[in-house]
Amino acid sequence: MGHKNVTEFVLLGLFSDENVKVACSVLFSLCYIAILSGNLLILLTIRGSRLGEQPMYFFLSYFSCMDVCLTSTVAPKLITDLLAQQKTISYNSCLAQMFYAHFSGVTEIFILVAMAYDRYAAICRPLHYMLIMNRQVCYVLVMVSAMGAFIHSILHVLIITGLPFCGPNQIDHYFCDVFPLLKLACIDTSLSVIAIITTTGVLSILTFVTLVISYIIILSTLRTRSSEGCRKALSTCGSHITVVFMFFLPLIFTYVPLAADSVSNDKVFALFYTMIAPMFNPLIYTLRNTDMKTAMRKVWCQDQLSEGK
Repeated sequence: MGHKNVTEFVLLGLFSDENVKVACSVLFSLCYIAILSGNLLILLTIRGSRLGEQPMYFFLSYFSCMDVCLTSTVAPKLITDLLAQQKTISYNSCLAQMFYAHFSGVTEIFILVAMAYDRYAAICRPLHYMLIMNRQVCYVLVMVSAMGAFIHSILHVLIITGLPFCGPNQIDHYFCDVFPLLKLACIDTSLSVIAIITTTGVLSILTFVTLVISYIIILSTLRTRSSEGCRKALSTCGSHITVVFMFFLPLIFTYVPLAADSVSNDKVFALFYTMIAPMFNPLIYTLRNTDMKTAMRKVWCQDQLSEGK
């Protein structure tokens, strides 16, 4: 265990300008409400309709759940800190926030891979699809995603708990993340930085490259299909590709530092995968998806009809 005198940290947040803070706390509160309601709408629609029987929507329900977890780890503290005088967070809360943010984010990464695998099986191996993606396989993929994310997050926490914090306690970020914390340690952390870049950075890049290659294979297979089936498959793949780009590009820029002092940029990139992407994901998956829209009409309009009777 690292020796530590620091019992709490001060989060410097996104802005130093006081005038911007109130407006931003309102804006982020609205974003958070949109994220919660959008993702809960998807979750309840999938659980309340027959869509949950399809592997793609089975994964999507877990993805939405992780979106809510990721944002809930960061957003409430960000919103209250914008209005608070004291932006402190205790040492233990800081580590907990870092753990949960990484856990939900990395689970999402693995679930996106599972979704790509599902699309590959559906489009490139249609005859064996039900065999390849049976319910047991789906559960195993979700379990493996969560276990992989848990190991990854625990390693990050262990790296930080092994460091001494004896001096400055101001974190140049709006939530506890690993790089801003490493900057505050009293010893040389270059080895820890390398360890994190090789785990998170390489994980992000490899997953992103794998996803891009898998979608190239899927799209080249689609070229040989009939126009109607092709159009439907393209719209689903289009949604996935959009989500992948929105989630991964900021992540790669954060964990593969191109400049020595890029934390201020990290805050902006982090906003993308903690707030902006989770807000747009429900829109991307519902607006471009006929099955989802039909299921929503059935689930929500039926409820209203039965209430009206």
